[in-house]
Amino acid sequence: MVAAKMEKSPADLPASLGGASALLKSLKLKTKQQELLIRVSILFLVYVLAFITRLFSVLRYESMIHEFDPYFNYRVTQFLTRNGFYEFWNWFDSESWYPLGRIIGGTLYPGLMVTAAFIYWTLRFLRIDNSGVVDHGNSGFLTLFIVSPDPAVAYGRFRFAVHIREVCVLTAPFFASNTTLVAYFFGKELWDSGAGLVAAALIAICPGYISRSVAGSYDNEGVAIFALLLTFYLFVKAVNTGSLAWAVASAFGYFYMVSAWGGYVFIINLIPLYVLIRFVGFQHVQSGEHMAAMGVFFLMQVFYFLDWVKYLLNDPKKFHTFLKITVTSSVGLGAIALGVGTASGYISPWTGRFYSLLDPTYAKDNIPIIASVSEHQPTAWSSFMFDFHILLLLFPAGLHFCFKRLSDATIFIVMYGLTSMYFAGVMVRLILVATPAVCLISAIAVSATIKNLTQVVRAKNKPAPVGSGKGTTSTKTKGSLDQSPPFQRNGAVALLFGAFYLLSRYVTHCTWVTSEAYSSPSIVLAARGAHGNRVIFDDYREAYFWLRQNTPPDAKVMSWWDYGYQITAMGNRTVIVDNNTWNNTHIATVGRAMSSYEDEAYEIMRSLDVNYVLVVFGGVSGYSSDDINKFLWMVRIGGGVFPVIKEPDYLVNGEYRVDKGAAPKMLNCLMYKLSYYRFGDVTTEYGKPPGYDRARGVEIGNKDIKLEHLEEAFTTSNWIVRIYKVKPPNNRW
Repeated sequence: MVAAKMEKSPADLPASLGGASALLKSLKLKTKQQELLIRVSILFLVYVLAFITRLFSVLRYESMIHEFDPYFNYRVTQFLTRNGFYEFWNWFDSESWYPLGRIIGGTLYPGLMVTAAFIYWTLRFLRIDNSGVVDHGNSGFLTLFIVSPDPAVAYGRFRFAVHIREVCVLTAPFFASNTTLVAYFFGKELWDSGAGLVAAALIAICPGYISRSVAGSYDNEGVAIFALLLTFYLFVKAVNTGSLAWAVASAFGYFYMVSAWGGYVFIINLIPLYVLIRFVGFQHVQSGEHMAAMGVFFLMQVFYFLDWVKYLLNDPKKFHTFLKITVTSSVGLGAIALGVGTASGYISPWTGRFYSLLDPTYAKDNIPIIASVSEHQPTAWSSFMFDFHILLLLFPAGLHFCFKRLSDATIFIVMYGLTSMYFAGVMVRLILVATPAVCLISAIAVSATIKNLTQVVRAKNKPAPVGSGKGTTSTKTKGSLDQSPPFQRNGAVALLFGAFYLLSRYVTHCTWVTSEAYSSPSIVLAARGAHGNRVIFDDYREAYFWLRQNTPPDAKVMSWWDYGYQITAMGNRTVIVDNNTWNNTHIATVGRAMSSYEDEAYEIMRSLDVNYVLVVFGGVSGYSSDDINKFLWMVRIGGGVFPVIKEPDYLVNGEYRVDKGAAPKMLNCLMYKLSYYRFGDVTTEYGKPPGYDRARGVEIGNKDIKLEHLEEAFTTSNWIVRIYKVKPPNNRW
């Protein structure tokens, strides 16, 4: 923080303010200068708005990391700031994927972590000591000086710690504010400065972007959307200006995008730029997902090579002969090379996630672990309306204006908009990628429409022409004639009011969605009590704290992969699987254990050295996102590797049940027993029998559950997280 110091006494203050006021009044700004001042002021307010809108979660709860993946990112960032980049890049994490472990540096996108670490190191560098000079020591504090205008009041000095957690919590809101600046310049490049301002305002509060950029949402998309839009803007700028400097800047923007998020595949197929960086390695020539960019690059070389040969031969007949031989040979050799590369495994096929973008049913039929993730599901129309509101209607209008004024820039944004909207329809997570395009194209519609309407409203009266001289009749006018009929002007005024009303409703909707839907951390749950009071469920952190305090440091915890990152980051314990999901067989093994009888599951757990088992249960609290509701995915993933696990064994006439009519295998599998152990004696609702499951609205079918190889170690206050200890084998002697 910068030390503020008043050099004038309080007696001189009024005179100083009066002089400043007189100076401001004496300034006469030209029209363009006024426009620039207004534009900068609006952009500054939008920048601030984008940041503070994303702070609901901090104000309502506290400063914390949200969701599951962000906890891994936070843990890695902590390691990076403590040990440096070299140790981070070569870090082998033995606490995840036991007993396999994980090489961290080569299996993640480090852009987010490096960015947060750089911000943290910068803040630590700017520490200030008592005298107001920069302090480069190791105290780890920032110093803020408050100087009173009253000379009798001494200097006030406050020191506060710069913790890496706070940097991680606020990284996404900070980059969201930066995205508004990029959106402004991008809109200005596409259309005009008005469209740029509207685009900045729309994207600042658009729920489709806020969903992944609220305070605490420390995930790759927090910086990646900024990098994506920046790359696209710099590319369009390079195309419009033909400047090599802008092209190089675009390449660096793409470099940052590749380091931050796997969504760079979208860019490399939309903009065929060839960027070689250490993290990507040789995927650009070995991955089927990059073939579009490689193909365009190859065609460009062929085109200019043929143009050069044509110039050298200077004979159309010879050139056509050369062209036939070259094309035939190239196609044949290319087909052979592609076939050999694919068959040998040198060129990898498209990944499952890429196939699922082209065919929404592919993951469900072939890769259940991808289909099990909620954000990989096809997008419902209600989700589009929820995240875009009126932008869903303005988007086609913006496309209309773009087609009316086609240019290199508008063609690019049309391609971006249409392709991203298709992918957003296939996978709900990709609404995030489509949001910048939707905001930019909608901004063009808003800006062009309002500009046209205001021109009609402000149309000035022009006098009718008066003729004079021979052969002409002089026309006298009683004033001037209105070039626009009154009903046109009144209609334009009505449409302007309608446009501003719709935009105000958009602001209201975005504020409500941000506050109620996207500012609640999943690790801390909230609900309304019987009397309308707010009830907080902090069971997750309660369970992880218990793990950290009451289990041996080398304890191995088995759970479904959803909770792996949080157990490692907050519980500081080794896990069998986590959210990286890189090893389908290992996850299937856990799924097999959960869906097997207890004695069979015990053998699997002993083979994995499991000490504790953690399950999430919502029967008491009504929490629907628990392991019983996820259980069929455990069966499907486990059955995909181990045929002994068959989904029909857990269903009754194709129906998934947990009551008395449930399948015998379901009532006696490990997951059912761990979730409902002792639950048959609990009364959850007045007028309902003991063992009534509030999440599924039924009375459970097996109330007399006995555990032989496991024992209950800890259950949280609201029964949401339950931890069991695996008993050691019986002494054979």
